[in-house]
Amino acid sequence: MAKTPAQRIKKHGANAAVPQHQLPSVINPSTSRTPQKAQNNSNLIVIAGVVASLFLFWYVHLLTLNQLTQLSGGLAMPDSLIGGFDQGYVEQLRSAMDGDARGQLNYVHKTAGMLFPLIFGFSWLLLIGANVARKPLRWALWAVPILFAVVRLWANGVIDAMMSADALDAGQVALASGLTVAGWVLLVLSLVAGGTAVFLGRKHASPAAPATGHAQT
Repeated sequence: MAKTPAQRIKKHGANAAVPQHQLPSVINPSTSRTPQKAQNNSNLIVIAGVVASLFLFWYVHLLTLNQLTQLSGGLAMPDSLIGGFDQGYVEQLRSAMDGDARGQLNYVHKTAGMLFPLIFGFSWLLLIGANVARKPLRWALWAVPILFAVVRLWANGVIDAMMSADALDAGQVALASGLTVAGWVLLVLSLVAGGTAVFLGRKHASPAAPATGHAQT
């Protein structure tokens, strides 16, 4: 029977040969998180956010709001008017839409109309953050999608209040129109900011050109 290390030390003293035991490593090298894997995971999240934003834009502006024109005698919803609107147009729209139609517009604003600016803004923050390393420039580009989300959500609330008010207020109409125009402008600027971030990211990630010459002896 093999002796234990304690028995060997007791019998042979300091000259006892005690086998060394080494615990196995608990780190699984296959699960190591490299910078490349982290970048790939970040890119997947950004791509998913961009796809979701495109779908919600199509669903809100090209599908749902367009379908609501069937309940307004063909008049476009305030959200779709890139150049804004005046009090006369809103009066026509309010006269053409009954309570149920206005309720459907309000429902759109509280569901997909709210999700679109939030998901778009979050996705663009990730897109810019993953591609722009300089902090001042990153914050400057971040400001655009943040402002878009705030303005778009604010416009939704003002439009709903304008459409459901007992008496139409000129100041409320002007505010809703201004916010609608600002939302479209900020959407375009956000797309430009995202494109700029992607360009800067690719420029920074492009490898240096390898040397073509060899030293001659």
